[in-house]
Amino acid sequence: MEKSKTHSDQMYIDGIAANDSAIIRSIYKNFVPKVVFYIMNNSGDKDQAQDVVQEIMILLFNQAKAKTLQLTCPFDAYFFLLCKRKWLNELKKTSNKGVTINEDFASINESALELVQEAEQFDEKQQLFDMMFQKLGDKCQEVLKLSFAIKSMEEVAEKLNVTYGYVRKKKSLCIGQLTQWIQEAKNFKSLKNN
Repeated sequence: MEKSKTHSDQMYIDGIAANDSAIIRSIYKNFVPKVVFYIMNNSGDKDQAQDVVQEIMILLFNQAKAKTLQLTCPFDAYFFLLCKRKWLNELKKTSNKGVTINEDFASINESALELVQEAEQFDEKQQLFDMMFQKLGDKCQEVLKLSFAIKSMEEVAEKLNVTYGYVRKKKSLCIGQLTQWIQEAKNFKSLKNN
């Protein structure tokens, strides 16, 4: 199957990645009111709607930064569907009953659904990584955060006031431990296959 062409609305994703305030303002002006209206009409309030929007904006930022998101549908459809599914998941968590959704599948863009599923998988992988990263000791976290940000191990060693050899060995050990914990996680196999 041929890969879908990137949609012209990719500019929104690129703008989020670049932290472009004009693009972000445009998203809040043009797309967020629809989400707020939807959530307020489906057992939510304005604060809950803003929380959902904020979480989705963070997810989009992380996806855009990781360069894993090529938009193949209008941004509006993708953004709304992500927010809607996030809200419905929140309702399911807080309710003892299942939430029944009567979707009009004919009106949902196929590529938007595909992208939403990819985003949800990305989010699950990110959450697993974050959870295991928090289990690492402070020194490991510090070495890894600096090595992700700086790239040059010589600079990392200098910043931590340790030797280059120590930083390389520590980073290797920390990544090994992190990888082991992630692979031992219960949901790793299902995430790996996605």
